[in-house]
Amino acid sequence: MKAIVYYGHGSPDILKCEEIEKPAPADGEVLIKVRAASVNPLDWRMMSMPIPRLPFSKPQMKRPGVDVAGVVEGVGQGVTRFKAGDEVFGGCRGAFADYACAAETKLVMKPQNVTFEEAAAVPVAGLTALQGLRDLGKLQAGQKVLINGASGGVGTFGVQMAKAFGAEVTGVCSTKNLEMVRSLGADRVIDYTREDFTKGGQQYDLIFDLFANHSMAECTRVMTPKGICVTAGALTVSGMLTRMVAGPMRSVLGSQKFVGFIAKFNKDDLNALGELLESGKVKAVIDRCYKLAEVPEAMRYATTFHARGKVVITVA
Repeated sequence: MKAIVYYGHGSPDILKCEEIEKPAPADGEVLIKVRAASVNPLDWRMMSMPIPRLPFSKPQMKRPGVDVAGVVEGVGQGVTRFKAGDEVFGGCRGAFADYACAAETKLVMKPQNVTFEEAAAVPVAGLTALQGLRDLGKLQAGQKVLINGASGGVGTFGVQMAKAFGAEVTGVCSTKNLEMVRSLGADRVIDYTREDFTKGGQQYDLIFDLFANHSMAECTRVMTPKGICVTAGALTVSGMLTRMVAGPMRSVLGSQKFVGFIAKFNKDDLNALGELLESGKVKAVIDRCYKLAEVPEAMRYATTFHARGKVVITVA
C-alpha cells in the first residue's frame, strides 16, 4: 500500500510517499481503508521535533496523520462495535495512507449525510472545540465568548458550537475571513489587523484562545471578574507550554482562571460531534483538499496558519 512516511525530523520536505506493508489490526483494533484524512498542528510539530537516538542507529520510519474517515476493512480480536463495511471516523495512527489501524475506542460511525472529507476534518479540531468550550470553559447560554483564531480548524468549529450552546460569540480573524466567520454564526467579528481585542471595552465570560499571541495580563483586562481563558493552541510550542504552566499559577492568585489543555479522544464526545454534524448545527469548513502524494504541499500550506478551516487529504 502507499503511505506517507518520514525518517528523522525536519520540514515537510522530508515526507515521502512510499510502498509499505499493509498493517494488520491488533487486539481491540480496527483496520480502516482510508477515504480521507486531515492535517493538524500535531503532525508538523511532531515531524519537526528532534528525537534522541543511539549513535550509529538508523532513523525509524514514522507515519503522520491522526484524523481519519473511511471504511472498516477488518477487525482485531475483541472488537464488538464494528464490522467490515462500516463507515467510520475518528483518530488513528498513520492516517496519510491507503490503510490505517485505530483503537476501537477512538472510532464512531460516520453520519450518512456527511462526506468522508467532512468527517475527516472533525476529530481533533472538533474535540478541541467541544472539550474546550463545554468542559474547561463551562460555557453557559447567554454568556459572552471570544474566540481568538475563529477562522482556523478549531475556531470554525468553536464559533458554531458556542452559538449552539446559546452564547453571544465574538470571533477574531483576519480581514479576508470576516464574512466567513460571520456566516458561521458569530454575532461580532474583530479584524486583528486593525483592532486589538485586549484593548477594547467589551468584557468576556470566556476567551477561547487558539493563538496565545497576547499575554495573560492583556487578556485579564477584557475578562469578567470570574472569567475563564482556555488556551487550546499557540503559534509556538513554547507559547502553549507557558500558558499550561503559568496559567494555573496565575489562577490561584485571583478569581479569573487560565487553563491550557490538549484534547483527548473518547467515543462519547466523538458521537456528540457526529450528532452535531448530522443535525446540521455544526459543519466542517474545508479550505483545500489534496491527494495523498501531495501531503508535503498540504503540510507546507497548513504551517502558514492561513488556512480557512481544515486542510483535508483525499485518498483514492
